Parts: sequence; structure tokens; C-alpha cells
Amino acid sequence: MPVISTAGLARTFQTKHGPVEAVRGIDLTVRPGEILGFLGPNGAGKTTTLRMLTTLLPPTGGAATVAGCDLVRDPAGVRRKIGYVAQSGGVDPSVSVREELVTQGRLYRLGKAEATARAEELAAELGLTELLDRKCGALSGGQRRRLDIAMGLTHRPAVLFLDEPSTGLDPGSRADLWDLIRRLRADHSMTIFLTTHYLDEAEALADRLVVVDKGTVVAEGTATALKAEYGGSPGATLQDAFIAITGRGAAQPDATPLAV
Repeated sequence: MPVISTAGLARTFQTKHGPVEAVRGIDLTVRPGEILGFLGPNGAGKTTTLRMLTTLLPPTGGAATVAGCDLVRDPAGVRRKIGYVAQSGGVDPSVSVREELVTQGRLYRLGKAEATARAEELAAELGLTELLDRKCGALSGGQRRRLDIAMGLTHRPAVLFLDEPSTGLDPGSRADLWDLIRRLRADHSMTIFLTTHYLDEAEALADRLVVVDKGTVVAEGTATALKAEYGGSPGATLQDAFIAITGRGAAQPDATPLAV
């Protein structure tokens, strides 16, 4: 049974210039324990789809289930079963790593002792133990990203959504993050929904890729299959295939506030 299943998932925004169909009908399935790479150029509907699947934005059409819960009828059930790591993160720079992790546990209704134990467990798993008493504002980019992921794992979710997880990281921190993502799936059979603009990251991590453009799914398959079908030559790259599918190159991450 799919962990994520959508049928005609859609979102229309009402603007002063009229309705804008950001997502026109997304059909996809994600299998248990799969790492899915969700790709698309800026404005393709990728971010809007992610926001709907994580209950941050209600759909205006279609249906979806996430971890066995109906997205519209049971959004609280969805939130209990997913972890979400936003691109910008969300830690308080003025508190320690330990305080941030314990507070996150308390927000998930863990008792104080249980939240403290869970914080230490997560710190050990994600290489943060020596940083537990350091202020979050003093962490490096790679350390902050590991903390963001630790917070998303506090309640042992069935599905982890990672939105542009390596944006802004140096090559070493990026490689460490890739190893962590692989380990989460290997050790916990976790389903991971990954959005990224880095095609090398998608190819290295994802079992399967879904490409969206103009609010719909335009291609899906393994990186090898997409290169073979759309690349145009035996030595084609994923970038070649992406351009053939969308007519555009993979955009580099930017700070466009209204990107959908």
C-alpha cells in the first residue's frame, strides 16, 4: 500500500488578476521505504504540492492520503505521522541545541524526562552530542541542517519531507547530509520525500524521480530510465533529460518568496 497517494491534487489561488492554477492535478504514489526525488523548474508547482502534502496549504481539488490519513479529512493525523524540514529551517539561535530538541519533544507531548532522553538519542544518531550545550546561532550550516533534521525526527515519523535540504551547504557538509539521508532509510525504513534543484543530488539519493511542470506530472522513473528515454544520446546526463522534459534547465535555488 502506498505511503503517499494523490489523485488530481490541485490548488488554485485567487488573485486580483483572477485565478491562478498553481497545481492543476498531481497524480503520484510513493512506496514504503522509498526515497522519492520531486523535481521541477521554478513555478512548476513543486513547492505548492509539498505545502499541500504537509498540511500547510489546503488543496482546492483532488484527493490524497499520507501515511494512511486523508489529507483533507484528517490533517492532524497526517501531521502526527510526518516530519517536515523546511528549506529555511526554524531553530532559535539564542537557545542551546539541547533546549531546542527538548522543546520540540515537549511540543509533541513527550514528558520532560522522555523529551530529554529523546534529545540525547537524536543527538547521538545525528552527530550532535558534542554540540548539545552550544547555542544554535553558533552552529555551522551543516550542523544547523542536522539539527533541523533531528527536530523533524523527534516523534519518529513514518514519512520525512525534506525541502531543498542541501541549499547553501559546502561540499563536505553536503556529502555528510547525503550519507545521513541514506542512513535514515537504511536504519529506519523511512520514506523520504525530497525536493531539490540539484540534479546530481536527486540522482545520487532518489530511488525514483517525479518531474512536474505547469502544475502536472510530466515524467517519472529512475534517473537511468529518464536519461535513456529523454536524453537523446547514450552519454546523456540527467540535466539533458530534464531540459528535454521541461524545455528548461534545472534552476538553481533562489529566494523568490512567491515561487510555487
